[in-house]
Order: sequence, then structure tokens, then C-alpha cells
Amino acid sequence: MSGTKKTMKAVVARGIGDYKMEEVVPEYKIEEVPIPTAGVGEMIVKVEACGICIGDVKMSHLKEAWGGRGIPPRINWPFIPGHEFIGHVVEIGDGVKGNFKIGDRVTSEQIVPCGYCKNCLSGKYWMCLNGGLYGFKYEGGMAEYIRFQKGALNYKVPENIPMETAVLIEPYACGKHAVDRGEIQNNDVVVLSGVGALGLGMLEFIKMKNPKQAIVLDIKEKRLELAKQLGADIILNPAKEDVVAKVKELTEGIGCDVYIEATGFPKSVQQGLDMIKRLGTFVEFGVFIEPVSIDWSIIGDFKELNIRGSHLGPYCYDPVLEWMANRRLSTKGVVTHKLALEDFKKGFEIAGKGDDSIKVVLVP
Repeated sequence: MSGTKKTMKAVVARGIGDYKMEEVVPEYKIEEVPIPTAGVGEMIVKVEACGICIGDVKMSHLKEAWGGRGIPPRINWPFIPGHEFIGHVVEIGDGVKGNFKIGDRVTSEQIVPCGYCKNCLSGKYWMCLNGGLYGFKYEGGMAEYIRFQKGALNYKVPENIPMETAVLIEPYACGKHAVDRGEIQNNDVVVLSGVGALGLGMLEFIKMKNPKQAIVLDIKEKRLELAKQLGADIILNPAKEDVVAKVKELTEGIGCDVYIEATGFPKSVQQGLDMIKRLGTFVEFGVFIEPVSIDWSIIGDFKELNIRGSHLGPYCYDPVLEWMANRRLSTKGVVTHKLALEDFKKGFEIAGKGDDSIKVVLVP
């Protein structure tokens, strides 16, 4: 890498206190750290932008958000957060797979799979038993530079994709995978609960399936308004009306065919189980900060539901990149805030409240 600069600014999360699960309190601050260098199979990328995920916000409130359940697995202290990043290649190590060159605009899947466990060898790399995630185990994108790890799944990002769209590649890939898990058919009534940045991406992919009806639920009116602009057939606010009764009314008492949960709030789970039809498909994407208790008899004896989990965005980056480049995906209005790296605390606060924001982006 050319130039004489040896250090960079980065958001660094350090675990403060005893490493008993309930006693770790993270401290996030801007630090001056060494710029990484490329080893075998690695690339160094100058970060163009990095989105703030709600998972980043939850980690910054580790004690209250995860207390009682322990620290999420595969956390290496200290770490640089951020997994929704794009940037340009500035250094390439020996043995990097793919036709990459200096100056290429790139991104990388959040997971760096090991490549040799049973799941990796069977093509289910996103459920790798040994790998780690950028922004938790490996240095993330809330920095001036990031190291793309050996074995990482890297992609070129066309320069014609605006930053405000390109920075959504990772969340939109996750959204596509979740929608694919629902196996939506043309005559299905689909309910999507939660339209943050991920949910808005899910809505676009739901519309691509051409369902009979796409119903969106959220408690924030601005997000509902944007969902309507992006093609939602019906928008409902659970804080203002009985959405279960409304969905039943719209489906002649039968219930929706597919329910996609993208909020991470327990009430949304019960709400979905109540409004989904018998033999329906329930897709769970949201991440919860507390255990969720429900009547499992609804799933089995009463409704015989198909329950599908959804994790990351496997095999979804290529189509998402193609559809962003040819403008098939809108993404208009999803990025609401762009802040300097030094203002990350303000960014975390805005993203955590979510009152006037959808996607908050840090620009180093």
C-alpha cells in the first residue's frame, strides 16, 4: 500500500470488567490503531462507507441487551464493529482468490467460513461451525481501512451504484434470503412485520414474487409511508389497530399464508402465530434480546405450521448486486443519515431510537 501513513482512525469496542457473561460492559471509542497489512489470501480495503446495524447497537449495550443470556458467541475483544461495508482495494496479498486488482470497489459477506467443516463442505457455508463474522470476530468496517480475511467471500461492486444503495448490499442480501425461505407463491397473502432497512429490502423481494397481497406492519408511520411507496398493498400499525383481526378480515377469516418476522420483538411473534393460517409458513429473521415464550401447540397440534429460520444472505450477493446496478431495486429513501466516523456515538443513538431514521451510515 502506497503512502507513509501507518495508523488509522477506528471505532474500537473493548470489553471492560470481568469476563463472566453478565459482567462485561463494552466501551466504544475512537482510537488510532495500526493500518492492517495484507497477508496470504488477504486484501486491504479503504472503507467508503459502513452502515450501522441494529446488531451493532445491541452489542454496544451488551450488559442490558444480552444480560442473562451470555455474550453472543465468537466475540473477540477488542474488536472493530461494522459488517455493512463497501470500499476500494488498496493492497492485495499473495493467493487471493478472484480477479481483483488495486482500485476495485468491493464488499465481502459478513461471515468468513472455514471451508472445511461439514456445513462448508456441503455448501451450507453460512452455517459454518468454525468461522467468524466481520465486526465481531474479525475487524469490521467502522474504520478507515479493513482487512478482507483469507477465505472471505468477496465481490466487486459496480461504480455506477450510488453509495447510498451499495452500502445496503449486506442487509438486502439477508432480506432476500429471508424472503426465499418463505417460498412465496403467486396466490399467497404475505405479512411482513417490521420495515427498517432490512424489512424494506424484504418488501422489494416479496413484490418480485408477485404475491396476491403484501401487507406490512410497523409502529413507525414514516416507515409505513415509505413501504407504501415501495409497493406495499396494505400498511397497518399494530399500535393503532388490531392487526390480527384486520388480516383475518382481509382473508375471509383464514389468515395470511406467509408471515415474516423482522422486528425482534416478542409481541410480533405471537401476533404472527395468531394471524397466520393453518399450514402457513412462518419465517423468523429478527434477533431477540430476551427469550420468547409462546404456546407451541399453535405450531403443532392446532395449525401445523412450517417454521423457518433465516440467517445471513447466502447465495444472494450476486443477484442483489445485479439488481442494484440495473436499478431493479429502488432503495430510495432507505439511507436517512450519513455521519462522520467520529460521530459514531450519535449514529448509534439515532439508529437505536429509530424515530426519524431507517439506515444510518458512517463515512470515514
